[in-house]
Amino acid sequence: MENWWEEMLHGGFQLRLRVDKLLHETKSQFQHLMLFENELFGRVLTLDGVIQTTERDEFIYHEMLSHTPILAHGNARNVLIIGGGDGGMLRRALMHSGIECVVVVEIDASVIDFCKRYLPSICGDAFEDPRTEVIVDDGARYVAECDRKFDVIIVDSPDPVGPAEVLFEREFYTRCKSCLAVGGVVVTQNGVPFLQGPELSSSVGLLRSMFADATCFLAPVPTYAGGFMAFGWASDDVSLRPVAVETLIDRFRNANLKTRYYTPEIHKAAFALPPYIEALAAPA
Repeated sequence: MENWWEEMLHGGFQLRLRVDKLLHETKSQFQHLMLFENELFGRVLTLDGVIQTTERDEFIYHEMLSHTPILAHGNARNVLIIGGGDGGMLRRALMHSGIECVVVVEIDASVIDFCKRYLPSICGDAFEDPRTEVIVDDGARYVAECDRKFDVIIVDSPDPVGPAEVLFEREFYTRCKSCLAVGGVVVTQNGVPFLQGPELSSSVGLLRSMFADATCFLAPVPTYAGGFMAFGWASDDVSLRPVAVETLIDRFRNANLKTRYYTPEIHKAAFALPPYIEALAAPA
Protein backbone atom coordinates (compact mmCIF):
# COMPACT_ATOMS: atom_id res chain seq x y z
CA MET A 1 0.00 0.00 0.00
CA GLU A 2 1.26 3.46 -0.88
CA ASN A 3 1.64 5.88 2.01
CA TRP A 4 0.47 9.44 1.38
CA TRP A 5 1.07 12.55 3.48
CA GLU A 6 -1.71 15.14 3.50
CA GLU A 7 -1.60 18.87 4.19
CA MET A 8 -4.92 20.42 5.17
CA LEU A 9 -3.85 23.99 5.91
CA HIS A 10 -6.68 25.45 3.84
CA GLY A 11 -10.31 24.50 4.35
CA GLY A 12 -11.77 22.71 1.35
CA PHE A 13 -8.35 22.13 -0.20
CA GLN A 14 -5.97 19.24 0.31
CA LEU A 15 -2.37 18.73 -0.81
CA ARG A 16 -1.04 15.17 -0.95
CA LEU A 17 2.51 13.93 -1.43
CA ARG A 18 3.53 10.29 -1.55
CA VAL A 19 5.87 9.25 1.24
CA ASP A 20 8.41 7.08 -0.53
CA LYS A 21 10.57 6.82 2.59
CA LEU A 22 10.05 8.22 6.08
CA LEU A 23 13.44 9.51 7.21
CA HIS A 24 12.66 11.02 10.60
CA GLU A 25 9.76 12.05 12.78
CA THR A 26 9.89 13.72 16.16
CA LYS A 27 8.04 16.07 18.49
CA SER A 28 10.10 18.95 19.82
CA GLN A 29 9.15 21.33 22.62
CA PHE A 30 7.41 23.52 20.07
CA GLN A 31 6.26 21.47 17.09
CA HIS A 32 5.97 18.17 15.27
CA LEU A 33 8.78 17.65 12.73
CA MET A 34 8.62 15.17 9.90
CA LEU A 35 11.05 14.50 7.07
CA PHE A 36 10.32 12.14 4.21
CA GLU A 37 11.49 11.44 0.68
CA ASN A 38 9.27 11.98 -2.34
CA GLU A 39 10.14 10.98 -5.88
CA LEU A 40 9.37 14.43 -7.31
CA PHE A 41 10.42 16.79 -4.54
CA GLY A 42 13.27 14.97 -2.83
CA ARG A 43 13.42 15.43 0.92
CA VAL A 44 10.35 17.19 2.30
CA LEU A 45 10.31 18.93 5.69
CA THR A 46 7.00 19.49 7.43
CA LEU A 47 6.21 21.22 10.71
CA ASP A 48 2.88 20.59 12.39
CA GLY A 49 1.51 19.06 9.23
CA VAL A 50 2.48 21.91 6.88
CA ILE A 51 5.22 21.83 4.25
CA GLN A 52 8.11 24.11 5.13
CA THR A 53 10.60 23.30 2.40
CA THR A 54 11.61 20.67 -0.12
CA GLU A 55 14.91 19.97 -1.80
CA ARG A 56 13.38 20.36 -5.24
CA ASP A 57 11.85 23.85 -5.04
CA GLU A 58 13.43 25.57 -2.02
CA PHE A 59 15.67 27.67 -4.27
CA ILE A 60 12.76 29.78 -5.53
CA TYR A 61 11.59 30.80 -2.07
CA HIS A 62 15.04 31.35 -0.59
CA GLU A 63 16.50 33.23 -3.55
CA MET A 64 13.59 35.64 -3.84
CA LEU A 65 13.27 36.43 -0.15
CA SER A 66 17.01 37.03 0.28
CA HIS A 67 18.51 38.37 -2.95
CA THR A 68 15.63 40.76 -3.65
CA PRO A 69 16.05 42.96 -0.54
CA ILE A 70 19.85 42.65 -0.42
CA LEU A 71 20.36 43.69 -4.04
CA ALA A 72 17.70 46.40 -3.83
CA HIS A 73 19.53 47.84 -0.82
CA GLY A 74 22.88 47.74 -2.58
CA ASN A 75 25.07 48.19 0.49
CA ALA A 76 23.74 45.74 3.09
CA ARG A 77 26.20 44.72 5.78
CA ASN A 78 24.07 43.28 8.56
CA VAL A 79 21.12 40.95 8.05
CA LEU A 80 18.61 39.60 10.55
CA ILE A 81 16.64 36.43 9.76
CA ILE A 82 13.68 35.64 11.98
CA GLY A 83 13.06 31.90 11.70
CA GLY A 84 14.97 30.25 8.89
CA GLY A 85 16.09 27.22 10.87
CA ASP A 86 16.56 25.20 7.68
CA GLY A 87 19.50 27.44 6.75
CA GLY A 88 18.42 28.06 3.16
CA MET A 89 17.89 31.78 3.65
CA LEU A 90 21.12 32.07 5.59
CA ARG A 91 23.09 30.34 2.84
CA ARG A 92 21.75 32.74 0.20
CA ALA A 93 22.44 35.84 2.30
CA LEU A 94 26.02 34.72 2.88
CA MET A 95 26.57 34.49 -0.88
CA HIS A 96 26.90 38.28 -0.83
CA SER A 97 30.52 39.05 0.01
CA GLY A 98 29.62 42.46 1.42
CA ILE A 99 27.57 40.90 4.20
CA GLU A 100 29.48 41.13 7.47
CA CYS A 101 27.02 39.44 9.82
CA VAL A 102 23.82 37.41 9.56
CA VAL A 103 21.90 36.87 12.78
CA VAL A 104 19.48 33.92 12.70
CA VAL A 105 16.86 33.91 15.45
CA GLU A 106 15.17 30.51 15.59
CA ILE A 107 12.81 29.56 18.40
CA ASP A 108 13.43 25.82 18.05
CA ALA A 109 17.06 24.70 18.23
CA SER A 110 16.06 21.20 17.20
CA VAL A 111 15.05 22.50 13.75
CA ILE A 112 18.58 23.75 13.12
CA ASP A 113 20.17 20.52 14.35
CA PHE A 114 17.65 18.50 12.37
CA CYS A 115 18.31 20.38 9.12
CA LYS A 116 22.09 20.34 9.50
CA ARG A 117 21.87 16.56 9.79
CA TYR A 118 19.18 15.71 7.25
CA LEU A 119 19.06 18.66 4.82
CA PRO A 120 22.67 19.64 4.09
CA SER A 121 21.64 20.19 0.47
CA ILE A 122 19.66 23.23 1.68
CA CYS A 123 21.83 24.74 4.42
CA GLY A 124 25.28 23.65 3.20
CA ASP A 125 27.89 24.84 5.68
CA ALA A 126 26.14 28.18 6.29
CA PHE A 127 25.80 27.62 10.03
CA GLU A 128 29.59 27.19 10.29
CA ASP A 129 30.35 30.44 8.46
CA PRO A 130 32.13 32.89 10.81
CA ARG A 131 29.70 35.62 9.76
CA THR A 132 26.77 33.60 11.12
CA GLU A 133 25.37 34.25 14.59
CA VAL A 134 22.64 31.87 15.76
CA ILE A 135 20.35 32.92 18.60
CA VAL A 136 17.85 30.41 19.94
CA ASP A 137 14.99 32.62 21.06
CA ASP A 138 11.51 33.77 20.21
CA GLY A 139 11.78 36.19 17.27
CA ALA A 140 9.20 38.59 18.70
CA ARG A 141 11.05 38.78 21.99
CA TYR A 142 14.39 39.25 20.24
CA VAL A 143 13.32 42.32 18.25
CA ALA A 144 11.58 43.74 21.33
CA GLU A 145 14.82 43.64 23.31
CA CYS A 146 17.36 44.12 20.52
CA ASP A 147 19.57 47.23 20.50
CA ARG A 148 21.29 46.39 17.20
CA LYS A 149 20.55 47.78 13.75
CA PHE A 150 20.18 45.77 10.54
CA ASP A 151 20.14 46.78 6.90
CA VAL A 152 17.84 43.90 5.92
CA ILE A 153 15.37 41.98 8.08
CA ILE A 154 13.95 38.77 6.61
CA VAL A 155 10.96 37.27 8.40
CA ASP A 156 11.13 33.62 7.29
CA SER A 157 8.21 32.49 9.39
CA PRO A 158 5.70 29.64 9.18
CA ASP A 159 2.03 30.46 8.68
CA PRO A 160 0.35 32.54 11.42
CA VAL A 161 -0.63 29.57 13.58
CA GLY A 162 0.59 28.81 17.10
CA PRO A 163 3.96 30.31 18.12
CA ALA A 164 4.32 32.11 14.76
CA GLU A 165 1.08 34.06 15.12
CA VAL A 166 2.80 36.97 16.88
CA LEU A 167 5.08 37.44 13.85
CA PHE A 168 2.13 38.87 11.92
CA GLU A 169 1.02 41.46 14.47
CA ARG A 170 1.50 45.23 14.70
CA GLU A 171 3.77 45.10 17.73
CA PHE A 172 6.19 42.75 15.98
CA TYR A 173 6.38 44.90 12.85
CA THR A 174 6.88 47.99 15.02
CA ARG A 175 9.78 46.30 16.79
CA CYS A 176 11.29 45.23 13.47
CA LYS A 177 11.23 48.83 12.32
CA SER A 178 13.08 49.91 15.46
CA CYS A 179 15.82 47.40 14.56
CA LEU A 180 16.28 48.74 11.03
CA ALA A 181 19.23 50.91 10.10
CA VAL A 182 18.55 54.04 8.08
CA GLY A 183 17.66 52.96 4.55
CA GLY A 184 16.87 49.42 5.65
CA VAL A 185 14.16 47.08 4.39
CA VAL A 186 11.95 44.40 5.92
CA VAL A 187 10.62 41.46 3.89
CA THR A 188 8.17 38.86 5.12
CA GLN A 189 6.62 35.53 4.19
CA ASN A 190 2.95 36.21 3.51
CA GLY A 191 1.46 33.02 2.18
CA VAL A 192 -0.52 32.32 -0.99
CA PRO A 193 -2.89 35.24 -1.67
CA PHE A 194 -5.41 33.15 -3.59
CA LEU A 195 -6.02 31.05 -0.48
CA GLN A 196 -4.75 33.36 2.28
CA GLY A 197 -5.92 36.77 1.13
CA PRO A 198 -6.82 38.17 4.58
CA GLU A 199 -3.29 37.39 5.81
CA LEU A 200 -1.75 39.47 3.04
CA SER A 201 -4.23 42.33 3.46
CA SER A 202 -3.62 42.48 7.20
CA SER A 203 0.18 42.34 6.99
CA VAL A 204 0.60 44.85 4.17
CA GLY A 205 -1.97 47.12 5.80
CA LEU A 206 -0.01 47.15 9.05
CA LEU A 207 3.29 47.71 7.24
CA ARG A 208 1.80 50.53 5.18
CA SER A 209 0.73 52.31 8.36
CA MET A 210 4.34 52.27 9.61
CA PHE A 211 6.57 52.65 6.55
CA ALA A 212 6.80 55.12 3.69
CA ASP A 213 6.71 52.28 1.16
CA ALA A 214 4.93 48.96 1.72
CA THR A 215 3.63 46.40 -0.74
CA CYS A 216 4.37 42.81 -1.75
CA PHE A 217 6.21 40.92 -4.46
CA LEU A 218 5.58 37.46 -5.86
CA ALA A 219 7.09 34.12 -6.81
CA PRO A 220 5.57 30.74 -7.73
CA VAL A 221 6.69 28.01 -5.32
CA PRO A 222 5.19 24.67 -6.43
CA THR A 223 4.69 23.07 -3.02
CA TYR A 224 3.06 26.22 -1.62
CA ALA A 225 -0.01 25.35 -3.65
CA GLY A 226 -2.66 27.78 -4.78
CA GLY A 227 -0.81 30.12 -7.13
CA PHE A 228 1.71 32.84 -6.47
CA MET A 229 3.32 33.19 -3.06
CA ALA A 230 3.50 36.72 -1.67
CA PHE A 231 6.36 38.36 0.18
CA GLY A 232 5.78 41.55 2.14
CA TRP A 233 8.04 44.55 1.49
CA ALA A 234 8.46 47.59 3.76
CA SER A 235 11.00 50.43 3.89
CA ASP A 236 11.18 54.12 4.65
CA ASP A 237 13.58 54.48 1.72
CA VAL A 238 11.25 54.91 -1.23
CA SER A 239 14.14 54.60 -3.69
CA LEU A 240 14.75 50.91 -3.00
CA ARG A 241 11.75 49.34 -4.69
CA PRO A 242 11.96 51.29 -8.00
CA VAL A 243 15.73 50.75 -8.33
CA ALA A 244 16.58 50.52 -12.04
CA VAL A 245 17.04 47.09 -13.59
CA GLU A 246 20.39 48.26 -14.98
CA THR A 247 21.55 48.94 -11.42
CA LEU A 248 20.36 45.51 -10.30
CA ILE A 249 22.19 43.89 -13.20
CA ASP A 250 25.43 45.60 -12.16
CA ARG A 251 24.99 44.55 -8.54
CA PHE A 252 24.08 41.00 -9.53
CA ARG A 253 27.18 40.67 -11.71
CA ASN A 254 29.44 42.18 -9.06
CA ALA A 255 28.04 39.79 -6.46
CA ASN A 256 28.86 36.87 -8.80
CA LEU A 257 25.74 35.03 -7.67
CA LYS A 258 24.82 31.62 -8.98
CA THR A 259 21.03 31.45 -9.03
CA ARG A 260 18.39 29.14 -10.43
CA TYR A 261 15.38 31.47 -10.22
CA TYR A 262 16.34 35.01 -9.27
CA THR A 263 17.46 37.42 -11.98
CA PRO A 264 17.40 41.24 -11.96
CA GLU A 265 14.61 41.14 -14.53
CA ILE A 266 12.52 38.77 -12.41
CA HIS A 267 13.24 41.01 -9.42
CA LYS A 268 11.58 43.93 -11.18
CA ALA A 269 8.72 41.87 -12.57
CA ALA A 270 7.93 40.36 -9.15
CA PHE A 271 6.50 43.70 -8.00
CA ALA A 272 3.97 43.75 -10.86
CA LEU A 273 0.83 42.47 -9.16
CA PRO A 274 -2.20 40.84 -10.81
CA PRO A 275 -5.36 42.84 -10.07
CA TYR A 276 -6.72 40.32 -7.55
CA ILE A 277 -3.51 40.52 -5.50
CA GLU A 278 -3.19 44.28 -5.98
CA ALA A 279 -6.67 44.62 -4.49
CA LEU A 280 -5.66 42.56 -1.46
CA ALA A 281 -2.55 44.68 -0.94
CA ALA A 282 -4.28 48.02 -1.61
CA PRO A 283 -5.02 50.53 1.17
CA ALA A 284 -8.29 49.80 2.94
